[in-house]
Amino acid sequence: MSLDLTWQEACALWAEAAQQSPPVTSIDRLETLYTLPPQVGSGHHRVIQLQPGVELLIFNCTFRDVTIRMPENQHPVQFAVHLSGIVDGVGCPRLDPNWGYIGSSGVQRPWTSFFPELQRQVGVNIHMQPQLLVQFFGVRTEDAPAELQLLTPGQDQWQQMFSPKTTEAMRSIVKQIIDCPFMGAIKRLYLQGKILELMALQLEAVTGQGTASPTTVLKPDTIARIHYAAEILRSHLEHPPIQIDLARQVGLSDRTLQKGFKAVFGVTPFVYLTQQRMRQAERLLRESERTVAEVANIVGYVNPAQFAAAFKRQLGITPSECLGGKNRRNSLLG
Repeated sequence: MSLDLTWQEACALWAEAAQQSPPVTSIDRLETLYTLPPQVGSGHHRVIQLQPGVELLIFNCTFRDVTIRMPENQHPVQFAVHLSGIVDGVGCPRLDPNWGYIGSSGVQRPWTSFFPELQRQVGVNIHMQPQLLVQFFGVRTEDAPAELQLLTPGQDQWQQMFSPKTTEAMRSIVKQIIDCPFMGAIKRLYLQGKILELMALQLEAVTGQGTASPTTVLKPDTIARIHYAAEILRSHLEHPPIQIDLARQVGLSDRTLQKGFKAVFGVTPFVYLTQQRMRQAERLLRESERTVAEVANIVGYVNPAQFAAAFKRQLGITPSECLGGKNRRNSLLG
């Protein structure tokens, strides 16, 4: 029988299961093993706090045709890879052994996840606080590269979601994480290195950087849909659709939209949106009498400080300097 749960109901079942079968801590005190609630399925989750702000979840479980509805929430950066099993849904990407998941930090929209009956789910899930991720890039926030902007749009911005193709190299790392041969401090060090390696490979697959890939050849109809998607983004700078919803709106898959934007515009949909926001912001600051806060709000930034940081990354000057007429380093105006 199908089980339809809200997130609060699912948490209540987990709490009840924890009372009946208390979580087990590993000998080296690094892992906590949680048993799946029997109403939901069977199996377990291994939770490992690698350091403050970084959590690794290793899952091996089988669900009983479960639907879980997630409310809007503040979310950290997330990376996930499945070795087996499928998770589908509404408002979120499909996860399976061929396609993984990256979710930026920010506000996660409500979504619904479907766990098909009697499918064994095996894989890993990584959660990392955005301020910690910045440290790994070794730069100041205001000098953040495109990869970091992709992952940390700001806590007041909608979360962006991506579906990197899962390669054999990624699967190998996931297996090494699951079968980690070490204990204690060495185990912690080993797993930290492995999750960073996995994150790098997934991020490379999304940004298209690193190893060169063949030029994407698009059909005329697909190119037209890509331009339509770009028009939608330009028309909804304040409240843009998330990438997966944008893809559905123009009749493309999430992955085709991602590849199409790279082929047509040379950047991902997220970077294209940021560029268009800054283009409009520069125009408004120079050609109207609006304040910096007003312009930030018009182009979709609730927090003026985050807007100012993004603006300076793009143009090399602050919004206040632009408002005062200072020449910009990299004008975005045509």
